[in-house]
Amino acid sequence: MRHQKSGLKLSRTASHREAMFRNMVTSLLEHGRIRTTDAKAKEVRRWADQMVTLAKRGDLHARRQALAVVRDKTVVHGLFETVQERFGAVEGGYTRIAKVGLRKGDAAPMSIVELVEAAAGPEPTKKSWLKREKPSRPEVKGPEEKERAAPPRPSVADVAAVPEKTVKTEEMPLRERAAEDLQAGPDEVEAPTGTAGQTESPESEKGVEK
Repeated sequence: MRHQKSGLKLSRTASHREAMFRNMVTSLLEHGRIRTTDAKAKEVRRWADQMVTLAKRGDLHARRQALAVVRDKTVVHGLFETVQERFGAVEGGYTRIAKVGLRKGDAAPMSIVELVEAAAGPEPTKKSWLKREKPSRPEVKGPEEKERAAPPRPSVADVAAVPEKTVKTEEMPLRERAAEDLQAGPDEVEAPTGTAGQTESPESEKGVEK
């Protein structure tokens, strides 16, 4: 029976498995993210969360416990110095796993393990997505409010004070010519020029008779 035996064996000996996870946790805390298989990612997340919990405790004993796992002193000191800025507002869940597909060759499922920064805030849960705030609809105004919001209509005096637009002579020459012809009278209207509209005068008729 395997009672009180936490963790995965991963077909490795205890010394091999412990050395592998120490290296993976050191790389994760140093670079912020690593890529590995799904089984290893789930296990290394447990190790990384324990290191962040020790760093948030911050005492000398916690620092020595972290140094027993992470063998790089620079990584441990950097984690203890910046843990409040990076994970001060987060209570647990300091890492997350994102699946990236299958590995070429043996088709092993691969994942990316990365640290969750406190500045980014907690990830939205399904309940928070279901309870999204709907966009507010515009308020329906009554007839009195619509009349108040509408711009005032111009009065009769304002309309009369607006100067009329003058029409240019070049735009409508035919209308002006027709008006001038009516004012001049029928006797002063010039006869149309051209061969088709010519009329013979009485003097020309006399000349023809001679």
